[in-house]
Amino acid sequence: MFDWATQPFYTLGLTFIFAPYFVSVAVEYFFNIGQNQASAEVSAQSMWAWGQTIAGLIVAFLGLLAGAYADSMGRRMPWLWATSIVFIICTWLLWYMLPDGSNMWSSLILFSIAFVAAELALVFTNAILPSLGGRKMVGQISANGVALGNLGGILSLFIMLFFFFDEGGKTFLIGLEPGLGLLDPESREGTRAVGPLISIWFTVFIIPYFILVREKKIPNSKGNFRQSMSQLKQTLQGVIKRPSLFAFMGAQMFYRDALNALYAFGGIYAVLVLDWEQTQLGVFGILGSMSAALCCWVSGKYDRKLGPLPVIYFHLAVLIIVSISIIGMSRSSFFGLELAEGSSFPDILFYIFGAAIGGSGGGIYAASRSMMVRHTNPKRPTEAFGLFSLSGKVSAFFAPLLIGIFTYWLNDIRLGFTPIVGLFILGWVLLRWVKPDGDQTAQNTSSKIVY
Repeated sequence: MFDWATQPFYTLGLTFIFAPYFVSVAVEYFFNIGQNQASAEVSAQSMWAWGQTIAGLIVAFLGLLAGAYADSMGRRMPWLWATSIVFIICTWLLWYMLPDGSNMWSSLILFSIAFVAAELALVFTNAILPSLGGRKMVGQISANGVALGNLGGILSLFIMLFFFFDEGGKTFLIGLEPGLGLLDPESREGTRAVGPLISIWFTVFIIPYFILVREKKIPNSKGNFRQSMSQLKQTLQGVIKRPSLFAFMGAQMFYRDALNALYAFGGIYAVLVLDWEQTQLGVFGILGSMSAALCCWVSGKYDRKLGPLPVIYFHLAVLIIVSISIIGMSRSSFFGLELAEGSSFPDILFYIFGAAIGGSGGGIYAASRSMMVRHTNPKRPTEAFGLFSLSGKVSAFFAPLLIGIFTYWLNDIRLGFTPIVGLFILGWVLLRWVKPDGDQTAQNTSSKIVY
């Protein structure tokens, strides 16, 4: 239910609706203040990249510290309550992202804070995963959670497109007035409704989580911050002595960073390189989310049968091929081969890429959670998944930073994506030192969280 409640933020906010809308507004703003079209597009993409960079850095370190302290304190739910409240408020306020760009900086800050809150909440929910099944089952459980989340993403995307989407003053396919005629298309209120929709969706669907999840305070836990930091220090020092865990942390640091960049910039790429309208982005989002739901479900079965490592390798290979192909395509050519004017080939190909990114992105994340369970100390699961978040976010600034640098340096949006390929390859190389069954400290025992 947590995956279901939070997925619209990633589907609607990070990828398909808010991010492209933000960048389109920013491009127009920079153009109106005197930049040419190409420079305005570069400035807009770089601006979004810096926002993701800073948010990723904050998540990386806060997630680890909060996870360690929560384990020592024996409580996770208060942290979930706090991050949920921040998330609800900040996503609601995205409504005020006006089309004239007058408050785009404050909107970028609000989105970044909501991103940090969502990712911190994920640290605490992931910590219950080791308690939900045995070593062979936990991968399928993880994948089913991601699959359910993506189904929620699809449903929320349909709601957004059919009832609020306001391109040309009409909603997607069925041609209704935005918000059933209650919203003003001139001020893009239909698109701006994405923030309140995310906020309301999360508020409603997180309720079952808070009702059903109960945790018992760990006996004799004093919640001493100094002691928790001392324990964290020992854990970090111990990682170096565990080659499989150390290699896995490094591998996913690179490939998850690259994947997050694909999510954050995929819709932006479609708008700036392929000149896509919001309708095409909507179809792109539906295909990606459907593929993610299906692929996660299938990947879970293979995870149970083969273990998570082969699943990670497969999805990583798909993402490398897709990333290279994205760099080589444009509206008029594919790896130097000229296309007929008005050719639909780039559109069809990018739809296929969207399905591949959605499917393999969801599959590799679910399998990575499963692999982390095989390296988790059952006495400190929140700290372990804080470490999982750290390795996934400590370099989260790196891909957006490199994209921003390459885009600005080469003055080319497509070549700005080149670092993504390198990060995926680095992840692939480091996986060779990861043991398929984790290491000896990953034992499954009962959890302090009960249902």
